Amino acid sequence: MKVEILSQKRNPLIKRTEVTFEIEHGGKGGTPLRLRAREELAATLKTKIEQVYIKKLETKTGALSSTGKANVYDSVEQARLVEPEYIIARNMPEEKSKEE
Repeated sequence: MKVEILSQKRNPLIKRTEVTFEIEHGGKGGTPLRLRAREELAATLKTKIEQVYIKKLETKTGALSSTGKANVYDSVEQARLVEPEYIIARNMPEEKSKEE
């Protein structure tokens, strides 16, 4: 998978960077799992995966790429304060989200 950053906007009040990105997944099936997209985005931005939260990830019909929006926080604590619980739950691995 290849990640391309379309836009980045710094929000100093909330201590995060708001990112719009495109991820090419080629012939590997449909929309990639949110966790896999999170890993790729964190690697591209050179940050920890715990600080990246994907809000939206969608693929147009028949397309080989997906577009999405994510928030990259300065710290994990800041993310827990700001992000809604349902976004945090969506970004957790399957085993963890079922336990919580």
